Amino acid sequence: MFDKFINWYENRHDYARQWLDKNDGEVVGCFCSYAPEELIYAAGLLPVRMLGSHEPQDVTEPHIFGMFCPFCRDVLAQGLKGRYDYMKGILLAQSCLHLRQAFTSWKNHVPSDWAFYLYMPNKLQTEHARPYYRGELDKLRKSIEGWTGHAIADETLRETAELYNENRRLMREVYAMRKQPDPPVTGLEAMVMVASSYFVDKKEHNAELKRILPELKSRRLDRDTGGRLMIVGSENDDTEFVKMVESVGATVVTDDHCTGSRYFWNLTQFNGDIMQDIANRYIDRPPCPTKDWEERLRFPHILEMAKEFNVEGVILIQQKFCDPHECDMVPLKEYLAKEGYPTLFLEFDVTVPVGQMRIRVEAFLEMLGVEELF
Repeated sequence: MFDKFINWYENRHDYARQWLDKNDGEVVGCFCSYAPEELIYAAGLLPVRMLGSHEPQDVTEPHIFGMFCPFCRDVLAQGLKGRYDYMKGILLAQSCLHLRQAFTSWKNHVPSDWAFYLYMPNKLQTEHARPYYRGELDKLRKSIEGWTGHAIADETLRETAELYNENRRLMREVYAMRKQPDPPVTGLEAMVMVASSYFVDKKEHNAELKRILPELKSRRLDRDTGGRLMIVGSENDDTEFVKMVESVGATVVTDDHCTGSRYFWNLTQFNGDIMQDIANRYIDRPPCPTKDWEERLRFPHILEMAKEFNVEGVILIQQKFCDPHECDMVPLKEYLAKEGYPTLFLEFDVTVPVGQMRIRVEAFLEMLGVEELF
């Protein structure tokens, strides 16, 4: 049922090269889920979220601090090794210092025709954020037009924003099914569906979602749901970790991280000025900790998700040395505890010690009163 999503996820580089063979455009690598992909796609380009390989590497040490998060080091390693050699452009929307260094090192040491650093404000809770970010998007638009030699029409931007909205609505439908007492889709399957959307042309991804949704509505899994868990924290596309969690008596029923629900959760609202509409969408999306201050707006969002999905426990994950999430973990743990949600904190590296984490997850489920089912 999920073969196409799995193939896209596991063979992302092959997909990009095949897309280039079939289309008159280029591939643009995006370092962060805050990248306004609509502007890239509307120019006839394919935006691709760059991820690591979860493999040990020794090529980034001359370029980036070892105390920077393993995700940004792993991403940079893939560039230095030439695994994204089909990309002609790269884009970073300002998020954290670590990804900014990865972007700068990539720009300096990995051949590319176009590189753009998008000054997205970190302080979104101010009246100045919207007009400022709109202005930065105008600069990005002009830069893309200068690189490609083609103007991006407002109508094309609207059509692209609608296409992306359709993908977000379809993914929300998938997630809504996970609220059921016995979800018809596992956390691992949902993760592959989301992750594949980072690399695949949204027209193709939407078509596959439309094909699979009717089947999911009548699907019944031959496994018990077990403990209903939520994953919250840093970037996570580690399928082996989620597979392990769901092998010991649990189901991941929802998440809040940038390679999960935060990528697609809110829609673009159309009010007439398409550039401002797109800017507003990224400002209003469930925030990353780098952009969630002074008031922590994501905490109530996480709590509401936990309630809606009938979550029994929350796994807090953090990429090692991830300063923004590190600052959030203690108050978030306390916030969830006051609301009656037990938490388990796990720290991720480039490779995840699945065996050790399995023991901790099993102990967490035992504390929740969940017996091992599988």
